[in-house]
Amino acid sequence: MAQLTDIDTWVFDLDNTLYPPDMALFPQVNAKMAAYVRDTLGVSQAEADALRHHYYTVHGTTLAGLMAHHDIDPAPYLVAVHDIDFTVLSPDPQLAAAIAALPGRKIIYTNGTAPYAETVAEARGLGGLFDAIYGVEHADYHPKPSALAFDTVFAKDALTPNRAAMFEDEARNLRVPHALGLTTIHVSPTPAQDDFIHHGTQDLTQFLQRLPY
Repeated sequence: MAQLTDIDTWVFDLDNTLYPPDMALFPQVNAKMAAYVRDTLGVSQAEADALRHHYYTVHGTTLAGLMAHHDIDPAPYLVAVHDIDFTVLSPDPQLAAAIAALPGRKIIYTNGTAPYAETVAEARGLGGLFDAIYGVEHADYHPKPSALAFDTVFAKDALTPNRAAMFEDEARNLRVPHALGLTTIHVSPTPAQDDFIHHGTQDLTQFLQRLPY
């Protein structure tokens, strides 16, 4: 693990990381995903909800499960599930200032799409702060926590793992980055204590503001 003063690439997950869960954006995405499963597969709402959760648990994302088991086209799915109300998000000037002050490159890597991430960043007042934004499309639709997904995106970014840090709300998505040599930070109301997590925080802004650089 690198000292945080030695980091030159800062990797941020998006959902429930660059905005707090209580802003209730992702529940809208979950509802859209279940509706897409219901309408595409012709199942009941209860079956759709169960499949959405099952595919997320087993495959990393609902999309990955749908592609593996039902050969669906990811493009229309991703458009449909991200057609949501972004007005639930509000700007966070303190978070923006803390990210802007980080030395080195700042990137977003999400299991959503890059256009979705750009819209979320703008709504949070974070537009223009990131040197690159990578979505699931940049990983050839392989999702976190797949090692192939991380390898694909990190190769495209050409980051140096032992000089990079990753912030993520899903603890399981930090296992591979840890193995690759990144410094891992779990952002959650209840940070996990797994041995592949170096730091945990309930408040991303405060964590960034306290960094010793």
